[in-house]
Amino acid sequence: MAEATQSTSAKTTSRGRPKTRVGIVTSNKMQKTVVVTVSRRAAHPKYGKIMSMREKYKAHVEDHDYPAKITINEGDRVRIAETRPASKDKRWRVVEVLEKSKNV
Repeated sequence: MAEATQSTSAKTTSRGRPKTRVGIVTSNKMQKTVVVTVSRRAAHPKYGKIMSMREKYKAHVEDHDYPAKITINEGDRVRIAETRPASKDKRWRVVEVLEKSKNV
């Protein structure tokens, strides 16, 4: 009986794919953190009107040091993925930079 419980617990430890979002960097003025704004279009739950909604996420960037070494600039399109909490507000990390901003 003990063998059966061990095999089922091994199956439940595998994790699924993390959630990912694509957004624009709106602030890079923190060390190892950027603020990413993700926009989406969705219908209003009651009235059905299509609305533009946006949400801001704080994302972790390991090699970003604001005053000394800026690796991600404002206006860059980035892909972020959900991860374990890095701080009080940070639950996301930058996976890749999709497009650099043109005003660099």
